[in-house]
Amino acid sequence: MTTRGVTSAATGRDGMVRVPGGTFRMGSDRHYPEEAPVHRVSVDEFWMSTTTVTNREYAAFVEATGYSTVAERPLDPAAFPGAPAENLVPGSLVFTMTPGPVDLRHISQWWTWTPGACWHRPEGPTSTIEGREDHPVVHVAFEDATVYATWAGHELPTEAEWEFAARAGLDNQAFVWGDEAVPSGTYLANFWQGDFPWRNSQADGFAGTAPVGSFPANGFGLFDMAGNVWEWTDDWYSDGHVADADKPCCVPANPRGPSEASSFDPVQPQFAIPRKVIKGGSFLCADNYCQRYRPAARRPQMIDTGMSHVGFRTVLRGDVPADV
Repeated sequence: MTTRGVTSAATGRDGMVRVPGGTFRMGSDRHYPEEAPVHRVSVDEFWMSTTTVTNREYAAFVEATGYSTVAERPLDPAAFPGAPAENLVPGSLVFTMTPGPVDLRHISQWWTWTPGACWHRPEGPTSTIEGREDHPVVHVAFEDATVYATWAGHELPTEAEWEFAARAGLDNQAFVWGDEAVPSGTYLANFWQGDFPWRNSQADGFAGTAPVGSFPANGFGLFDMAGNVWEWTDDWYSDGHVADADKPCCVPANPRGPSEASSFDPVQPQFAIPRKVIKGGSFLCADNYCQRYRPAARRPQMIDTGMSHVGFRTVLRGDVPADV
């Protein structure tokens, strides 16, 4: 199997766990509007990688294929009308903590376009992933994730598969582990503690990304299904789930998202870039701003944009070789 000249690696389930098929209640009516309505969904059995793809794993892929990520390529001026010329160079968006409280309606105050930032230079040209080999790879656009997945003989999960796997049988619970964010004062995921985006107590032990597997696995044996980094899914985004999806007559089986045409951002029509669903929240999710380190949480992400808090994991469907 090949894609864009990249030859596939051997397919196998090493580093993956079996996720049994089943029916669950997807979404939330208690949190953000794009998560509603709650509705029943069924998914077939599949296998999912136990962690997000790490810097070490992505480096092996790049070494084997010579692949260049979206963040390492010049930007197309036609896709960014009005953008300053200095911003049309290879780079990515990097989180920058602010010196004090800011208006949370304007994300440009903590996201900085950084020339030279990419998966192996996560904070810019002078940074490195040395010592962070087991952290999740970031600054990967949708194409970068899908090309890796294809090379590995895998795919990206659908939103329904991802949420079913994250819940691991805890149907209709707020968090991956239950209904309390910090049960008995114990932090079970890497998210922001304090006043975002300027004060982080790091009570969970981390200021940025954490090595994968730093927190307990969920009931299926999957790590970091909450916090650390957002994860790409293969579904196009729309603002909310289908309104009549919970009809008793028919539970959607292995549903997919809406059409690509419906995924464009109506608030930014000048950017004709479709958006995919990302899931799980990140180390930047804070209770005073973005309590999205939950299985129902979902956000849109333009397919050409990685950022320093977006990664991915992969799945296998159908007959899976057992010899790896």
